[in-house]
Amino acid sequence: MSAVRPFPVASIADRREPEFSVVVDESGVPLANGERVEHANFDHAASTPCLSTVAEALSEALPFYASVHRGAGHHSRVTTEAYERARRSVGRFLGVRTEPEDAVVFVRGTTDALNLLARSLPEGCTVIVPESEHHASLLPWEHPASRAARVQRLPLAGSPEAAVEAVRTALAEAPEGPVLLCVTAASNVTGEIWPVRELVRAAHDEGARVVVDAAQYVPHLPFSLEETGADYVALSAHKLYAPFGSGVLAGRADWLAEAAPYLSGGGASAHVDTHDVVWNDLPARHEAGSPNVLGAIALAAACETFTPEVLERRHVSETVLLERLRAGIAEIDGVEELTLWGPEHPRVGIVSFTVEGIPADLVAAALAAEHGIGVRDGLFCAHPLTRHLLPEGHTQAVRASLGVGTTGEHVDRLVGALAELAEHGPRWEYVEIDGRLEAWVDTER
Repeated sequence: MSAVRPFPVASIADRREPEFSVVVDESGVPLANGERVEHANFDHAASTPCLSTVAEALSEALPFYASVHRGAGHHSRVTTEAYERARRSVGRFLGVRTEPEDAVVFVRGTTDALNLLARSLPEGCTVIVPESEHHASLLPWEHPASRAARVQRLPLAGSPEAAVEAVRTALAEAPEGPVLLCVTAASNVTGEIWPVRELVRAAHDEGARVVVDAAQYVPHLPFSLEETGADYVALSAHKLYAPFGSGVLAGRADWLAEAAPYLSGGGASAHVDTHDVVWNDLPARHEAGSPNVLGAIALAAACETFTPEVLERRHVSETVLLERLRAGIAEIDGVEELTLWGPEHPRVGIVSFTVEGIPADLVAAALAAEHGIGVRDGLFCAHPLTRHLLPEGHTQAVRASLGVGTTGEHVDRLVGALAELAEHGPRWEYVEIDGRLEAWVDTER
């Protein structure tokens, strides 16, 4: 029997059915009129709150927290086991294939993951990426440190079928050598789900590989490397109710194993002398420095909570709320939903829209100050796509995204607030403070 014992509770799955609550301030949020209301959080696509199961897992881990991998003390050994157990949990969540075929590398988030892959490409690699991507998956390939020999951006496609056909054409015309297709699983602007399996088949038919940005998809639906056939997947923990600065790049080990370390330093190096450095094998090769152990444990707790069955059930109930929101928005004159592939295309819980005659930042400010509703305004780090979808006369949009804790009352409050804004405009006067609009309250009255 090992002398190293895990935390008192080994995993979420071992202890009970998951509790779908998040850590929130139950005192509510202040309104401009001085009242307080329950916060209606419609900004999950930017960053999710912390699951109660995640908070509990961290509370259990903190008393044992220590360095990992090289410490001889009991707490260091316990923490090392917890860190590696987290890696296995995340791997199961993502349908990682068996070692040594696949690897799970902890990073800071999706942006970090795709920059790591960009620096790990084999010589002469062509990268194909639709221009509809989030900047995290659109830009790393063009960074000066990227090893991509060439990058081809694909124009926005008018349908899923057109997107697959454009990829097929680009793959067929690509130069000799390795090719990587980068594609999202679900748009962070419209929520529309991309045909990942079809794109993977198209790529593999031409001998290319596929990396999937699943940051917006995995909080809503199960994703599996094995089932989709994708070669790599990237995600951010702060989109998955574990907001502690971690993320993952998982997938084919060979390119990562052959690349120079993403960062040089302790952990990545196996042997250093005055003349030479021998780098570690995966995953340590790309996890230099002291790893974000608590971030990994938090992410694993979220992955253990969101089993495929749980995600499927949640998606059904969330779709009811999403359709309630979209139907309500469709009834409001002057409010227009953004969509690339039409209102009937399957999507996750994200809706972006504009309000005629009111700038997006003013809409967001009024929803917060007058109704206690949190949304996102802007171009959502997907400038080419969002600008393409905007109606004439608008430079930015508003995004409402659903998640754990969203209720029917929240949806109805948002629809009612938008109807009031569209008809009457904001109730309060707004001024810019530190770059954001805020309701002006005369404190001397």
